[in-house]
Amino acid sequence: MVAGAVADLVFADPCRFHPVAGYGRAAAVVERRLYADSRVAGAGFVAVAVGGPMLAAAALDRLVPAPARPVVLAAVLWAALGGTSLRREGAVMARLLTSGDLPASRDRLGHLCGRDPSGLDEPELARAAIESVAENTADAVLGPLLWGAALGLPGVVGYRAANTIDAMVGYRSPRYLRFGWAAARLDDVANLAPARLCAALTALVAPVVRGSPGQAWRTWRRDGDNHPSPNAGQCEAAFAGALGIRLGGTNVYDGEVETRGRLGDGGPALGADVARSADLSGAVGAVAVVLAALAGAGRVAARRHRGRS
Repeated sequence: MVAGAVADLVFADPCRFHPVAGYGRAAAVVERRLYADSRVAGAGFVAVAVGGPMLAAAALDRLVPAPARPVVLAAVLWAALGGTSLRREGAVMARLLTSGDLPASRDRLGHLCGRDPSGLDEPELARAAIESVAENTADAVLGPLLWGAALGLPGVVGYRAANTIDAMVGYRSPRYLRFGWAAARLDDVANLAPARLCAALTALVAPVVRGSPGQAWRTWRRDGDNHPSPNAGQCEAAFAGALGIRLGGTNVYDGEVETRGRLGDGGPALGADVARSADLSGAVGAVAVVLAALAGAGRVAARRHRGRS
């Protein structure tokens, strides 16, 4: 677990030939073959696109010699984690915003989220970036670590597969409203624990960004449900409290307007707050690595004890 996290820290996400991107292309082929405008077809797609890789990972975990299993887990965890790239994108957005380069900031926002950047000013661009950093701290860091600690290699593979297909088909668009329902619900369930652990750890490490643990905790508990997603709002509310800013509001995605509740009591976000959010994400990830490694070690020790008895 630690080696996989260190590999992400050192190498981050490759620009080309990323394993998750390769999986996404394969899943797109499966989607084209199985697509129908129904929930049943969508559930079949989820069974193949998530169940297949999980079964393959479980088989690989049994076939690989015991001394090599940690190496395989570390390699797969590196592919599943995205914390380093997330923090780097946050730092880039912070530099562009603090320098006053709004056109470049709008162009860069697409690296973090799918929000329409046209016409957004510094506070709105900063808000979009921070909300993306907060949500993806759970998706790209806490999720792989938590499921890896709980289930080992199949947990990492299954979580990343579920998260990837949700990003592909989990939309309320005319094409995916029914077909993507199962993928969206599976991703919601898979992220219930990671999102809430992310919020709790955000409160714990708030002093890293000169924030108050108490304020982060109270904001999370009060505002975490003021969001269409059952999970994203938990992370975003905790980040808002830790950073002492206000998140939430009206967003535009592909012409569709979405209004969210207010998260936090502070002032509007600014470019400097984006840099602080990246630091906060890194601190949350560091604590999560330690917790996941301890939990995973405990799981392995318990399994070995059962094997001896």
